Amino acid sequence: MATAVKTTTTELGDSRVRVRAEVDADAVERELNVAARELGRDLKTAGFRKGKVPPPVVIQRVGREAVLDEAVRRALPGWYERALIDAGVVTVGDPKIDMSELPDKGSPLRFSIEVAVRPPAKLGDYSQLEVGRREPEVADEQVEAELDRLRESLASLETVERPAREGDFVVVDFVGRVDGEAFPGGEARGYLLELGSGRLMEGFEEQLDGAEGGEDREVRATFPEDYRAEELAGKEAVFDVSVKEIKEKRLPELDDDLAAEAGGFDTLDELRADIESRLEEADAEAIEREFREAAVDAAVAVSEVELPEEVVHAKAHEMWELTARRLRAQGIDPSQYLQITGKSEHDLIDESQPEAERALARESVLAALVEAEGINASDDELLDALRAAAQGQGGREPSEKKLRKSLERARAEGRDDVLREDIAMRKAVDLLVERATPISVEQAKARDKLWTPEKESPEEAKQLWTPG
Repeated sequence: MATAVKTTTTELGDSRVRVRAEVDADAVERELNVAARELGRDLKTAGFRKGKVPPPVVIQRVGREAVLDEAVRRALPGWYERALIDAGVVTVGDPKIDMSELPDKGSPLRFSIEVAVRPPAKLGDYSQLEVGRREPEVADEQVEAELDRLRESLASLETVERPAREGDFVVVDFVGRVDGEAFPGGEARGYLLELGSGRLMEGFEEQLDGAEGGEDREVRATFPEDYRAEELAGKEAVFDVSVKEIKEKRLPELDDDLAAEAGGFDTLDELRADIESRLEEADAEAIEREFREAAVDAAVAVSEVELPEEVVHAKAHEMWELTARRLRAQGIDPSQYLQITGKSEHDLIDESQPEAERALARESVLAALVEAEGINASDDELLDALRAAAQGQGGREPSEKKLRKSLERARAEGRDDVLREDIAMRKAVDLLVERATPISVEQAKARDKLWTPEKESPEEAKQLWTPG
């Protein structure tokens, strides 16, 4: 059952609000009893089995204030979410939550939230937008580059009886020492190393140039001053290296045999045609993504949105937190990522301010467009979104009954509003794209339009923004 949270909202200016929230006394008591049951699992009390101590006894033994403190700590995130849903605000960045004191028995819990919110937008005339759209094009060089990558993937390594040179692979055993002592990670056997790859310490691979199979060499290399293992940073290491084999990479010939091995094609021309077709398809999809984003940017250009510096900074901080969560999900420690980039969290947040400003402006304009056009999301569209999310996580397609239960639960908890807005914003982008008039890149340049494809790097084009 969703907790009743009453709110009042006060505008603070510069796209900041204060939300005062009140949680009714019954909800507080329910959470108090839940916390008492949890604490009672580890409590030993005469006359009761372990884990079976009733909540009133736990409260009496531990003290109401201590149990209530634990209850509030557990429940506050959910109450915070309910308060923002009830207030109908879209937050930007981290909130400042203030709760002066815990309530007495029978009294409601009161707390306040100060937080930045998405700025409002004053829409311009978005009905006659002209947006640059490039024509699909696949250059011969792109096809050749794909063929080169294909040959690389099918390359073989063959042992050769000659001195090693850059581009060769050497199979080595090595043991490294610093100040005469072995160090963690400094030993390997049967290690396959490509000379010139730069995988090992600077200067290591160059000292194996000209080595032959069966030869032993002493390699000296210095750890970087900023090496992650501080006890090794800046120190010289001496490696005893035993070269076992020299292997040369052999690329397959660019012929019909390659076409057959790569995909069962009869001729090389058929393989080329298939690569060209796939590149054209990928380029067409990229053009569509670019055009959708450009249409949104064109709508932003004719609209008015005030973006206070503090709110932009909050958005940039929010974007870094999202990046950090994604890194953790991939098993990467954000602190290691910062060390690799050689930048601090503060540096990355400052650098992302222009991107944060663009994202805020786009979201504000789309939200205003949703309201102006009366765009909404139906239950069927929500079910489709939930179904796609479930399949995107690698699971089987959920049953219709299970999907509807998920929707009912989200609605009861107030979480369906976020999903509805995301779908509505995507429909707003569809509307802009439908109404926009495509013009050539040359026309867009001549008219000094906001966007041309040349302003997007290849890497950026792969991760174009969409609402949510």
